[in-house]
Amino acid sequence: MTSILDRPLKARTLSGLGWRRRVTDNVATALVTLSIAITLTPLVWVLGAVIAKGFKAITSGAWWTHSQAGVTAYHAVIGTLLQGLVCAALSIPIGLLVAIYLVEYGGGTRLGRLVTFMVDILAGVPSLVAALFIYAVCVQTLGFRRSEFAVSLALVLLMLPVIVRATEEMLRIVPADLREASYALGIPKWKTIARIVIPTGLSGIITGIMLALARVMGETAPLLVLVGYTQAMNLDVSAGFMGSLPGMMYDQISAGAGTNPLSTERLWGAALTLILLIALINMGARVVARIFSPSSRRQEV
Repeated sequence: MTSILDRPLKARTLSGLGWRRRVTDNVATALVTLSIAITLTPLVWVLGAVIAKGFKAITSGAWWTHSQAGVTAYHAVIGTLLQGLVCAALSIPIGLLVAIYLVEYGGGTRLGRLVTFMVDILAGVPSLVAALFIYAVCVQTLGFRRSEFAVSLALVLLMLPVIVRATEEMLRIVPADLREASYALGIPKWKTIARIVIPTGLSGIITGIMLALARVMGETAPLLVLVGYTQAMNLDVSAGFMGSLPGMMYDQISAGAGTNPLSTERLWGAALTLILLIALINMGARVVARIFSPSSRRQEV
């Protein structure tokens, strides 16, 4: 029986390296696992608390069919969805066009660099600053009424940089060979962008848009500055106070949530409803991304 000292030097060196690599790998795996556990702990705790305290409210049948004047949150759900739809209708076309310009036309020009700089600045603007800007420009200067439409304008400022960045990254990863092949066939650049470049990156673009929408639907500062809260249904986004889930939560805090059991139940119910809406949007983003991915389209062909 030979000892480790009888082995060749090279074999002993490789054996030592393998042992150190296994130890390093185990330590790194343990650190990564610990980091994931630390990250997930507050998320699971918050979700568990919201579900436990808000489940009773949202399981009431009237919660989804009546306004708060009828003791539930139907009006707030509708107001939040209207707010998101108006914001998406305004920001998606602008964000897509800006991203296409930066990638396909003006990436190295002075205007392109200026647009990139402004998008970076806009990405760091707090929601309260965006709301105050819309209030100063649109409400005070241009005479707009405080309404859900003004809120949507403020949310456009928050949603635009996310859409621009997501679309820009997806357009950049489209292989240049596809563009060159299209140009070689005599296809104009605009048609190449519309028929080849955008469809190739469509899954990621849609995912970015839906994630941006999920991000702005929970904003509260624009609601507090630009529109009042109402407990009744209002479908006119251009006039009057509007109900929303973040506004309902703030309203229930003012109504004594924490001491008043009814207000506390409504507060947690509104929070859980908002989380469910955002979760549905995120899951929808994954489904849409899978449907519109290039691999799925190749399989259909």
